[in-house]
Amino acid sequence: MIRDITPADYPRLAEIWESAVRHTHDFLAEADFRYYKAQLPSYFPYVSLAGYEADGRLAGFIGTAGGNIEMLFVDNDCRGRGIGRRLVRYAVGVQGADRVDVNEQNAQAVGFYAHLGFRLASRSETDAEGKPYPILHLRLEPGAAVAGAEY
Repeated sequence: MIRDITPADYPRLAEIWESAVRHTHDFLAEADFRYYKAQLPSYFPYVSLAGYEADGRLAGFIGTAGGNIEMLFVDNDCRGRGIGRRLVRYAVGVQGADRVDVNEQNAQAVGFYAHLGFRLASRSETDAEGKPYPILHLRLEPGAAVAGAEY
């Protein structure tokens, strides 16, 4: 089930984020990991957040702003169950998202979004914080696989 996130969920979002990032962002320097972890709660008020709940517990979440998927994280113990796909479909179908920025070095995420029909629009050498992590700016192709109401 996908539901809106409230501030009471923020500690669980941080747990999900850490679980996901520890298993998918092996390129991230430890100092940068700690930096982003400290910054994470300050990002939440600026995005529309939705979470996927399984067995009464949040297993993943997505945040969008201005038609862009700003964050998508699934607890590592829940990966491979279609949660990310459902959250992206929700973001596209309900929140009107058609773009996403993804770390170029996160090959799993790049492949995931490509499979859903997102294609390269542009590339930045650094992330939004100016750190040396190249970002791919992707745009959803019309008629892409992510279309549909399953979420």
